[in-house]
Amino acid sequence: MTAPTSPQPGPRPPRLLFLTLPLLIGVFYNALSLLTLPFSGPTLTDLLARLDEQASTSGLPPIGLSADQLQWVLWLSFAITAILILWLYFTRRAVLEGRSWGRVSAIVIGVFSLLIFPIGTVLGIVMLIGAFDKQVVAYTRH
Repeated sequence: MTAPTSPQPGPRPPRLLFLTLPLLIGVFYNALSLLTLPFSGPTLTDLLARLDEQASTSGLPPIGLSADQLQWVLWLSFAITAILILWLYFTRRAVLEGRSWGRVSAIVIGVFSLLIFPIGTVLGIVMLIGAFDKQVVAYTRH
């Protein structure tokens, strides 16, 4: 006895790539940034030290983060990036399976991507063009 499977929504429309490719690019880009995150601690410490030097010469209050605060910020960045990767992955999978919530999620991601100038803006525009294509809308009705 096999588990019931959902029916396939039919042949994939050509503009479905306008949704799936930017989502795949987002998954790989964020995975790469997640891999480099553990090495960001010393870089951030040096950057904060330089900002403190500049602040002291300009009369601004120093920007100070303790080692615990810096570690907390890095862990929070790790968690947010991991959640974003999962969101992008499952949205792409849902779009490929023809699910309507995947298209809606892709529209939300596309709108947020418009704020990330310049590459995110281009990817967001491409995603929105693909998301509102008539064939893609018909494909993602399930």
